[in-house]
Amino acid sequence: MFFNIKYHLINLAFLLFILVGCQLKDPDKNHGILFLENRSKTLIVKKTNKNDIVEVLGQPHSKSFDNDDIWIYLERTLSKGKYHKLGKHVLKTNNVLVLNFDKYGILKDKKIYNKNDLNKMNFSKNKTENQLSKKSFVESFLSSLREKMYRDK
Repeated sequence: MFFNIKYHLINLAFLLFILVGCQLKDPDKNHGILFLENRSKTLIVKKTNKNDIVEVLGQPHSKSFDNDDIWIYLERTLSKGKYHKLGKHVLKTNNVLVLNFDKYGILKDKKIYNKNDLNKMNFSKNKTENQLSKKSFVESFLSSLREKMYRDK
């Protein structure tokens, strides 16, 4: 009988020893390039060229509309929230790296924005209207007629 209790205690101690080493990590959803801030530190202004950057970071997520000399890289990490967030996703990291090149393809300037910097940015409230989005008189009349027909049902 004593042997059984001692045997179970040894198994219990061994099990506790194994479980203490386990670490519960929150599941993360990553988008973009991981550890973007650390990787951007390896890029040297006025020395690194486009080929070196493609080796370190890969192809850019986006390029500027008007020229190909501005490259944009993204990193975004979402994690599950705590109990008071009811399991909704919480933004852990949101980094944006903007690289400017000169006409020879040498890195001219680099800026990294984290989620606090992005919250401080002001965006224009102006809206662009075009002729394609405007409805013709017939289309607006028929859509209002349709709304009146189906409103009472």
